[in-house]
Amino acid sequence: MTEPPFRPREQLLEKQRYYQSIHKHTYLKGPYDKITSVAIPLALAGASIFMIGRGIYNMSLGIGKKE
Repeated sequence: MTEPPFRPREQLLEKQRYYQSIHKHTYLKGPYDKITSVAIPLALAGASIFMIGRGIYNMSLGIGKKE
């Protein structure tokens, strides 16, 4: 006993043809893929660099030490 597929085979072949015809990287083919694979990592990297820089600055001036 086999279960029916989620989509008809024709729809799958149509989507497959569409994605194979696009000349972009595989991870940038969807409409929101630039947000998840480019913007979020850049935001995380920027925030971490800022926090590291602020920590080094505070350590060099002795700001925030507990007595």
